[in-house]
Amino acid sequence: MTSARQRYTVAIVGAGAAGTLTAVQVCETAVRRRTPLDLVLVDPAPEAGRGTAYATRDPRHRLNVPAGNMSCYPDDPGHFTRWLCRHGESEVTGAEFATRYRYGAYLADTLAQAVVRARGVVAVRRLRTRLESCTGTPDGRVDLHLADGGRLTADRAVLATGPAAPHAAWAPDALRGSARFVARPWTPGALDAVAADASDVLLVGTGLTAVDLALALDGPGRTVHAVSRSGLLPQPHALTPAGPMAPPPLPGGLSLGRLRRTVYRHVSRALRTHGDWRPALDSLRPQTARLWHSLSPEERAEFLAHEGALWNTHRHRMAPATAESVDRARTTRRLTLHSGTVTAAIPDPDGSLTVELSDGATLRVGWVIDCTGPGRTVDDPLWASLTRSGAAVPGPLGMGVATADGRLRAAAPDAGLPLFTLGAPRRGELWETTAIPEIRVQAAALARELLAPLAPAPRATRRPVDGHGLALSTHAEAAAAYRRGLDRVLKVRAGADDAFARAVALDPGFALGHAALALLGHECGAPVDVPRALADAQRSARERADARERSFVDVVTRRIHGDGGDTALMHHLDAHPGDALALAAAVPTIAFSGVDDLDDDYALRLVERTSPAYDGHWFHTSLLAFLRQEQGRLHEAGELAHRVLATEPAAGHAVHALAHVHYETGTHEAGRDWLDGWVAGRGRGAVHRAHFSWHIALHELALDDPAAVRKRWHSQLAPGRVAGVRALVDSGSLLWRARLSDSWQGELPAGDVLEAVARDVLERPATAFTALHCAIALTAAGDLAALRRLRDHAAGADAVQREIVAPLCEALAALVEERFGEAARGLTALLPVLRKVGGSAAQREVIEETLLYALVSAGRCEAAQRLLTARLDRKEAPRDRRMMAALALKG
Repeated sequence: MTSARQRYTVAIVGAGAAGTLTAVQVCETAVRRRTPLDLVLVDPAPEAGRGTAYATRDPRHRLNVPAGNMSCYPDDPGHFTRWLCRHGESEVTGAEFATRYRYGAYLADTLAQAVVRARGVVAVRRLRTRLESCTGTPDGRVDLHLADGGRLTADRAVLATGPAAPHAAWAPDALRGSARFVARPWTPGALDAVAADASDVLLVGTGLTAVDLALALDGPGRTVHAVSRSGLLPQPHALTPAGPMAPPPLPGGLSLGRLRRTVYRHVSRALRTHGDWRPALDSLRPQTARLWHSLSPEERAEFLAHEGALWNTHRHRMAPATAESVDRARTTRRLTLHSGTVTAAIPDPDGSLTVELSDGATLRVGWVIDCTGPGRTVDDPLWASLTRSGAAVPGPLGMGVATADGRLRAAAPDAGLPLFTLGAPRRGELWETTAIPEIRVQAAALARELLAPLAPAPRATRRPVDGHGLALSTHAEAAAAYRRGLDRVLKVRAGADDAFARAVALDPGFALGHAALALLGHECGAPVDVPRALADAQRSARERADARERSFVDVVTRRIHGDGGDTALMHHLDAHPGDALALAAAVPTIAFSGVDDLDDDYALRLVERTSPAYDGHWFHTSLLAFLRQEQGRLHEAGELAHRVLATEPAAGHAVHALAHVHYETGTHEAGRDWLDGWVAGRGRGAVHRAHFSWHIALHELALDDPAAVRKRWHSQLAPGRVAGVRALVDSGSLLWRARLSDSWQGELPAGDVLEAVARDVLERPATAFTALHCAIALTAAGDLAALRRLRDHAAGADAVQREIVAPLCEALAALVEERFGEAARGLTALLPVLRKVGGSAAQREVIEETLLYALVSAGRCEAAQRLLTARLDRKEAPRDRRMMAALALKG
């Protein structure tokens, strides 16, 4: 009787950065694919994620790459920055350089979160020991022989061992045998005696390790010497990055000579156009592995001999703060650089060392520390055993080991084991492979390869559908949650984000659920980590999605990135007219911004063209009702809205359309009473309830009922009840309109509205519509400085903000400064083009009312009367009648 085979097991040896990144990707890939497995991390360290690089607690030891490029995920570059913001560093940006210890905490936390999310699918355990050797099993797996005497059998194993320990082959025998020689400075406690001793120190090596140790050992009365063949320190990162640069044309097959000339010309171009060489080197980063691979072994050796040091010092740079500290130490001669090698080391009677350098210099130091960087991978005991057994072979130029896309190459076919590696052991093949931006890409690819044997065979199964008959690539329970979310979006009801979140919790590989969450977060302000949701949607779409779902993910991606999202949405709806969520996103309504860069009638043509796919469904009819009122076909819009509400009383789009019909036809009392009843009843679950309250308050303003307006504002629209962009669009604009018509006496609580809005929204609004309402709120608060900052932002933003918002800010600033005639002229010029900012006529009316105020204040009563007459011709309003009567008395 044979025993049952264990679950598929993946072992990751090493829980530093490379091992942690791989474990995160394995967990998340397995969860998306619903692939059960055992994951075992083998590492003696007390905490995963830190390794050697990120264990230092010294706050002077900072990352050498900006935070914006240190995410665990290649497709979510802002993940680390957002983590910092959530963990007490709210003002951090992607251009800053975090401490290395902080980054180690981020790696550990990201892994912990991935493990928690993988419960029930991936069983994770830690073995706090070392791997000593590997042997194959008869069934093609691998036995891992551990230092504690245990054995672990795995289907596949990843050797994430990081850089090999330095070997100090450069050191004279007398130095290697000295107690004053520190061969491995990052070993815990290795520098304790050095720090306690004030004598001078020699660092052998002038790279980033030497920089870190020079800062750690810097102190009064001590000189830190550093020597290397080149004597070059790493270059600093720019305080203000110059911006990206396109790489030069780099066809395959370039000789080293031609490649060298091309790169130098590219650097010269960067200096001419950017005033900085860094963008040129940064643009080569995605090309480096390909270029390295295209060189012959002889060319690679020549590059290392002649350009290796120059490349390393310019490619691997210091953080600006680190560079500043190094400059201070050099200026005060506490840090001295030497070019050369160590030729002799003579012990002195007092225990110090006299060190002779190849340039003729003689130094008397208390300690010599090896900062030459990693040794050869094949000299590591584990790798040496694999090389002896034939399971691994050295990589090009003896650097690292040879692999086939991460899988170890064996000396002979029958010697191969299911072993993989990433990061430093692949240096000979890839050259640039020791930094997080490269390792995270390898980790993601490796996770897919590790789980490839478990990919299920395609099966012809009947998939569940959404509420409109379109198939969903998920299981029935997740599909039901998705349908609930979609229904709430179409009705403009609260809770859609919770339903979509439930769908992806039930099926983390459900691309459409993630895309819907990203869309709601981006366009509706739902509390969603948008970049993470988008990245999850993209990953899931690559693994399990049909053509429609992949197309929708692409649409959401482009809308979020501002990269042709409207065009992609149009093409998507041409191919999939029955995709209700896509149609909702395309039509500018209360819920979504819609397609905004096409002619005014596009949305209407789109709704009419997609009509056959919906066969009179209430959602489609409600969109048509809203668009008809935008056309001014108010009677038809009202009939359509009433037809929808007879079928689905909670249909928010129909309610919104009817609210506009009531307002634009001047039926203020009936509109107020009907909408007030709906908000108190069916509208309790509306996601934009504040906007419906704003509509009621507009009726109350038109009816000249100041007490009702104030009561409505305090009970339904005051900050605390409304926040974010809605506070600007609804609460802020209502306050200003109330002040303009003398319906709000006393102090205007505009400052409270501004405090309810994120600073970046106020100072750098993404759309002209939001920017217009920012300008209104800032005007209500009388904040001239902020108005001018907004003007400067708009002047450098999109075409609509440049054309409308920037001059609007100028006109409103004139109003605040009581230059009313100038304000009136500026506002008058904007009225004909105001439609370009988007939104409804009722929302844009705030500018007309501001113009009316400016005209009256400037003494231009006749112009004010003409404007009021035009308003009253459009719709009746007691407030406008009162203002007309007041103007007649002045005349």
